[in-house]
Amino acid sequence: MSPDPVLERVLAWAQADDAVRLVVLTSTRARAEGPPDDLSDYDLVVALTDVGRFDPAAAYAIPAARWGDEHDVHGATALFRGVVYEDGVKIDWILWPANVPALVAEHGLTRTLDDGYLVLLDKDGHTGAWAAPTYRSWILEKPSEDEYAALVEEFWWSATYVAKARARGELFFAQFVVDHDLRYGCTRRMLEWLVASSHGWEWKPGRYGRSFERELPAGSLAELMAAREFEPLADLFRRAAKDVADALGYRYPQQVDDAIQARIPPTAGNAD
Repeated sequence: MSPDPVLERVLAWAQADDAVRLVVLTSTRARAEGPPDDLSDYDLVVALTDVGRFDPAAAYAIPAARWGDEHDVHGATALFRGVVYEDGVKIDWILWPANVPALVAEHGLTRTLDDGYLVLLDKDGHTGAWAAPTYRSWILEKPSEDEYAALVEEFWWSATYVAKARARGELFFAQFVVDHDLRYGCTRRMLEWLVASSHGWEWKPGRYGRSFERELPAGSLAELMAAREFEPLADLFRRAAKDVADALGYRYPQQVDDAIQARIPPTAGNAD
């Protein structure tokens, strides 16, 4: 790995601070094919004796903006601290209690680690017992027929809120349902299944449609982006869902489509 001034600064901090036990690079910068461009974040797993005392300024530089949450790793609580620094560098810190590297050795890699990792510092030697990544944790799985039908029903269930919002004149809420629930939720997932079916179910979609510009037919992507109203989005979802059904040998639940479609006013202006 070629020298990287960001990682060199982080490692200088980690080596000098006895509370830091482990630093592992993950995501695109850790994989052999390298990052897609210079805008890639730095994704770092750091194990510490006291995660609550982590100081992002001491670890790298002065933060400009930050966001955080927490999650579970083999029964231990890990913290996420996403930081954009004043020099424009963005580091996503995953902070583990010091015992978690041993838990990973015992119980297996997390999904993030299984997609590729590079150990930068290991003061306790736990990573020597870690499994090698399979790079398969984010490959999209083929849905069962029940899972497929559930997504179709979710789309049409959510569509009832468009009907209610139009009838009540709640246009902002109607647009929220179209954009959030139907476009970026159900339709995105169905289009991911469609792409995955053409790749033999050996495809990583990326998060929230990040790969669509590379994988979707130009016409479908243009439709997805341009469909601001419910009707064209429903047409796109229906076509994609039927194509997925054909690819998997499933049946498109037309009765659900028909029952809900009949309840939706054709346009906001025609709602009673």
